[in-house]
Amino acid sequence: MKFIILIGPPGAGKGTQAKLLEESMRLPQVSTGDLFRYNLKNATELGQLAQTYMDKGELVPDSVTVAMVKDRLARPDAANGAILDGFPRTTVQADALDALLADMGGHIAVVPHIVVDREELVQRLLKRAQIEGRVDDSEDTIRTRMRVYEEQTKPLLDYYAQHGLVVEVDGQQSVAAVQRDLCRVIEQAA
Repeated sequence: MKFIILIGPPGAGKGTQAKLLEESMRLPQVSTGDLFRYNLKNATELGQLAQTYMDKGELVPDSVTVAMVKDRLARPDAANGAILDGFPRTTVQADALDALLADMGGHIAVVPHIVVDREELVQRLLKRAQIEGRVDDSEDTIRTRMRVYEEQTKPLLDYYAQHGLVVEVDGQQSVAAVQRDLCRVIEQAA
């Protein structure tokens, strides 16, 4: 079982690239955003638990997020691994993922880091906000999200770099070129 962890800032194209990888590699894309939406919409036990924290305006604890990921990775379509998009977000979650994968007999093959210039990201997100009518995505909000991402993700990148798993991919290329580079990086790690 091999697992790929896609890391990149908001607007880098992780979701788009993960969906393309899902098709070409026949591994499911596991997105924590999708997991939360699924569990909340279907009022699963984990969704109801997450909702209790959200109703109080609190962050959902790592233990609940990890439980959602564990539940998803136990499904038959993830028997050979998965592409993780948006998880882990912290070193605490990374430790929990390591323990989970050890129990499952899986391992992290590679951690592609999609790198895009900050100003390019801001322009992409402003354009996306305009197209999708996201009135809450102002330039200030986007820049704050970038700062938070950098603060939270740097330790995670350092964590995986210590294990020799991080490979940078130029995210400023065309979608097809980024996909080609990601496939090459994943094949080399296999």
